[in-house]
Amino acid sequence: MIKKAFITGINGQDGSYLAEYLLGKDYKVYGIVRRNSIAEHQESRIDHLVGNGVETEYGDLLDVSSLERMLGTIKPDEIYNIGAQSHVRISFDIPQFTVQTNALGLLNLLESMRQHCPKAKVYQASSSEMFGSSVDEDGYQRESTPM
Repeated sequence: MIKKAFITGINGQDGSYLAEYLLGKDYKVYGIVRRNSIAEHQESRIDHLVGNGVETEYGDLLDVSSLERMLGTIKPDEIYNIGAQSHVRISFDIPQFTVQTNALGLLNLLESMRQHCPKAKVYQASSSEMFGSSVDEDGYQRESTPM
């Protein structure tokens, strides 16, 4: 049975590499692409994958109906949440949007998952930036490292 993966942020650097990796493992890959005002080159990192095992659809982590529709239809085995506002400086310039996308977007995704594919495994990407300059005694950061 072919596994199905759903990737938010599939058209970004990490999402495109993850899609290629999962295709190499014989997954069927689906992705959500946030529509912006300039549609050109929006999926340039994954153009070669679309139609070759990858399907994308426009949506947004803040648009619950798009998440409900996609997860209800796809019923993925695995969900990779890589979509986020990830630029550090911009996160300070537009903090409300950053929190909405990175926190409420995750909540929306998890709630949609709970409703439509509760047995799916979830990977939540985050940033080492959360820890600041804090490190453990050996110089490394872990989930247990104080922020």
